[in-house]
Amino acid sequence: MPYVNAKEMLADAKRNHYAVGHFNLNNMESVRAFLLAAEEQRSPIILGVSGGTAKYMGGYKTIADMVRDFMDFLKITVPVCTHVDHGTYEEAMAAIDGGFSSVMFDGSKYPIEENIAKTREVVRRAHEKGITVEAEVGAIGGEEDGRIAMGECADPEQCERIASLGIDFLAAGIGNIHGKYPANWPGLRFDVLEAIQKKTGDLPLVLHGGSGIPDEMVRQAITLGVSKVNVNTECQIAFTEATRAFIEAGKDREGRGFTPRALLAPGLEATKAKCIEKMTLFGSIGKA
Repeated sequence: MPYVNAKEMLADAKRNHYAVGHFNLNNMESVRAFLLAAEEQRSPIILGVSGGTAKYMGGYKTIADMVRDFMDFLKITVPVCTHVDHGTYEEAMAAIDGGFSSVMFDGSKYPIEENIAKTREVVRRAHEKGITVEAEVGAIGGEEDGRIAMGECADPEQCERIASLGIDFLAAGIGNIHGKYPANWPGLRFDVLEAIQKKTGDLPLVLHGGSGIPDEMVRQAITLGVSKVNVNTECQIAFTEATRAFIEAGKDREGRGFTPRALLAPGLEATKAKCIEKMTLFGSIGKA
């Protein structure tokens, strides 16, 4: 069963100038939608889990077991990675013990020396179990599980120091934000991305806040070393809009449309379609 860490899939993406999509899980329907999309399109995929989602879905072990069982049930043959999204130190450690194949420790809120010390320990613990590690320099803007940060650009020198700890991929702020982008958003700082790439060499880079960034900017970021793009908000909106349309059309009052499976089926299909749309943009289709 191809339940793997992210190392090989992102190394291949880096070599061949495409990106692997990181799609955030929110419920059981999203697990099915993303796995089915990946198998249908022959694309590797990373399934991200925030701390809030981990609590909602029963913890990291429950989610890891669910993903593996769904992969077996759906006969998934493409590489699938479970990954902690913006994990605290405690969350990263819990996921390491809970069966995740990859974790992110987001130490960007700490002074650089504390970020380095905590990242080093996460790398040590994770690599002992063959688990990949993503670190972060430069807080990503917007809101993530109740924590609000203004977007900032990472210091390339600090990125080099974090990269030297043996991490497997790096998230670096380049003006990107989580959630919906405001109308006056100035865009990504490609000059900063280029400087970070020069300092970190072959290390795969990560673009957070992939929902709402113009397609041409995403493509350019991939040419400059981004090998993983995170998407959540657009998939959530697709799910909600499809569910709303089902109810507003009165379909929940037809036959057994009131059952949760029927009610949520349009959201599942909309999530799957949005995932495939992003895989096409990232160039990962057919790369599994």
